Amino acid sequence: MPKTINVGMIGYAFMGKAHSAAYRDVPRYFPELDLQPEMKAICGRNEKAVREAAEQFGWDSYETDAMALINRTDIQVVDVSSPGWAHRDQVIAAAKAGKHIICEKPIANNLADARAMAKAVTEAGVSSFVMFNYRRVPAVALARQMIEAGEIGEIYHIRACYLQDWIADPQFPMVWRLDKELAGSGALGDIGSHIIDLGRFLVGELEEVCATTKTFIKERPTAPGSKETGTVTVDDAAAWLAHFKNGALGTFEATRFARGRKNANRFEIFGSKGSLAFDFEEMNKLQFWSAADSEKFQGFREILVTESGHPYMDAWWPPGHIIGYQHTFVNALRDFFDAISKGVKPSPDINDGVAVQAALEAIAQSSDTRSWVRLDDL
Repeated sequence: MPKTINVGMIGYAFMGKAHSAAYRDVPRYFPELDLQPEMKAICGRNEKAVREAAEQFGWDSYETDAMALINRTDIQVVDVSSPGWAHRDQVIAAAKAGKHIICEKPIANNLADARAMAKAVTEAGVSSFVMFNYRRVPAVALARQMIEAGEIGEIYHIRACYLQDWIADPQFPMVWRLDKELAGSGALGDIGSHIIDLGRFLVGELEEVCATTKTFIKERPTAPGSKETGTVTVDDAAAWLAHFKNGALGTFEATRFARGRKNANRFEIFGSKGSLAFDFEEMNKLQFWSAADSEKFQGFREILVTESGHPYMDAWWPPGHIIGYQHTFVNALRDFFDAISKGVKPSPDINDGVAVQAALEAIAQSSDTRSWVRLDDL
């Protein structure tokens, strides 16, 4: 019989819903795990809303104070799915309480806070995990396997973008994600952090960046239909060049002003022997071009990543039956609890979160100074 480990989660909105579904499904689809999560408590400041979330998502209990949840003796894992401004204090408190930690991305609003969090985790000797869930898309995991196997040879270049449009309407009202004090940055941290992580996951460590950012709508209604306005203090879009330590070149773009693009998380990777291409809006497919093919038949082939031999797919459906966004969180938690049970370091961990935060800080600094910024200099 598998052992159980009790989880407490801070946050009940979008990510709270996604994580809750994953906690429910991990035991069902990965019953072979030696360590299985128990949904012990969920936390939010609005008692009515968090009570309803606990009932809807299947948590045993709820708290309205994050520190009360962190200090509960019946909880061994703290999932920090709160807004970014709250991450620092909650992660540090959880580490000092001896709890394993799962944290949403980006892990902090600035590099100093991220480093303080990593220091607390290291000193406490607890395990940590950052929810860069796109690593757990089977097609992305297959791309990583193909790169490691040398299928595309030496990597020359990655082109990556993350395109959304949910704030493109000038009448979209002010929310916390548009306030630098609360969010740290705009599209850069919110979605740019994902493509930075995928760049590190698939290509290697970043060396330096040169960037520009732009805020298109500087004033927005404070509420739907309100004539009162508030000032937007974050970027609406960011674009940057990158040099990787292994010599590869990168071009990146993150925007929430790409009309018609709802969640277009894309990359193309070009190597000496082949190329790979992926678009999350077609998340079960991976495009592959190989120089080993005869010239007569060369062209991008489409791999439908649903076979039992593909990463994670043994747990899901018969070949050709696609999976969705929510499954990336289940796959991620599967890897986290497997690592905990085996006493190995989960990946990505808090130090990966710091590396991404360093890139975010370098990009913001580069945009301000209009110059190349080396990550090692931060």
